[in-house]
Amino acid sequence: MLGVAEQPLILGIETSCDETGVGLVRGTTLLANAVASSVDEHVRFGGVVPEVASRAHLQAIVPTLERALTEAEVTLDDVDAIAVTAGPGLAGALMVGVSAAKSLALALDKPLYGVNHLVGHVAAEQLENGPLTEPVVALLVSGGHTEILHVTEIATAAEMLGQTLDDAAGEAFDKVARLIGLKYPGGPHIQRAAAEGDPAAIRFPRGLTSQRDMSRHRYDFSFSGLKTAVARWVETAEREGRTVPVPDVAAAFQEAVADVLTHKAVLACTERGVRTMVLAGGVAANARIRDLTRERCAAAGIELRQPRLSLCTDNGAMIAALGAAVVEHGLPPSSLDFATDSSLPVTQVAV
Repeated sequence: MLGVAEQPLILGIETSCDETGVGLVRGTTLLANAVASSVDEHVRFGGVVPEVASRAHLQAIVPTLERALTEAEVTLDDVDAIAVTAGPGLAGALMVGVSAAKSLALALDKPLYGVNHLVGHVAAEQLENGPLTEPVVALLVSGGHTEILHVTEIATAAEMLGQTLDDAAGEAFDKVARLIGLKYPGGPHIQRAAAEGDPAAIRFPRGLTSQRDMSRHRYDFSFSGLKTAVARWVETAEREGRTVPVPDVAAAFQEAVADVLTHKAVLACTERGVRTMVLAGGVAANARIRDLTRERCAAAGIELRQPRLSLCTDNGAMIAALGAAVVEHGLPPSSLDFATDSSLPVTQVAV
């Protein structure tokens, strides 16, 4: 195996949603992770507005690139290859990152690799604890995605075991936060409120966990019914003139989400005979989800690997990490005429 200094320097660019990320990686060693978020621009809309996100990427991409190079103490001439998110994500946002990456590849005469955003979240863990011992089951929980992936080779092979049939977990957090008067983004506000509440005060439903549902949607998720249950509970309390106990509602909702996510992910590990789980994605920064996943993995004898919080949210370092794995695996560069794909399947690690 090559030493760190001998491994190629990979520049990663991520613009799939509302974070502009540029990272620099050698192998599984993180050199820089610069991120510019446009979340504050979306607050007044209560969610991400694609056109606003795309414009923010245009404004942030060059300064973020410069910040990453400064942090890593390298220049563009030192870069050996460029990796960029080709999908999935918001179409306009993806185009900004891919256009920037293609321009750099042409100007610098460097190979370019379009890679999968979802698998990038799994690859981010390697920057925390070194190369993965594959196969792994990955529980990916973010604002736009909630999936259980079976990754047998990080550079080439990933399988979708289950996914949300409606709202992603992050969307559910945002919608429930709005129902109980909390601000966007909902995740951190619900977590703070839940810390003062009783998760057992209200029993909210666990979607797709009945015997019938488990036979058809064993590893799938549904959070739409949970969101509706919270809305009805709040409406009933208000109609009866009762004060809505926001901390209890937040804690009970958060517990329902964490319970279903962790139960199905551990089940996937045990039934597939996989002894390692990766917890990744922006919502995986939620303390209760992290704690319950850790508890249930320990009880089942499963090794849990999870990146630091700064590597959970969308970032360029995770794309550079996946690019490094693709380069090490010897895969050919992407053609410079490849298109973005807002619904790129997880089975396609690189385009």
